[in-house]
Amino acid sequence: MTNGVRVLAAAEYTARESDPERPLHMFVYRVRLTNESDRVVRLESRHWVIVDGNGERRDVHGPGVVSEYPMLEPGQSFQYESRCPLTTAWGTMEGNYRFVDLSFPEPRPFDVAVGRFFLAPSVPSIIEQLEIDEDLATDGLGGGDLPAGGLERDRVDD
Repeated sequence: MTNGVRVLAAAEYTARESDPERPLHMFVYRVRLTNESDRVVRLESRHWVIVDGNGERRDVHGPGVVSEYPMLEPGQSFQYESRCPLTTAWGTMEGNYRFVDLSFPEPRPFDVAVGRFFLAPSVPSIIEQLEIDEDLATDGLGGGDLPAGGLERDRVDD
């Protein structure tokens, strides 16, 4: 959690959208953003760092997420889904979101980190990963970043 915003991220391989002969390995990922602060915040932009199995790095910057700029009141969540194509069978994603705190006369920007998660055919399904992370958050053992996964509907190759 960063500045009161919790990020849960999980990814899974989508065999029906992949073609290893091309090579194309498609991963769907979901992100759930929850405002656990007492302030009103709005997401402004995103930055992803994607590294494939060969160590090739790709940085993706973009406004909002899924063509939206979600505003989150205290206690509210926003979830979205997207895809990330790779030319290798596995990789990683991490990054950050730029939010603004709307509780001040002049909105104050702040960044929220998204910890590294894995894009690999062998990771548990998104549902399983989110259930694991929810249990960790409820038990006070962490939450925030999943042991292996991610969630968004924007294509990261845009």
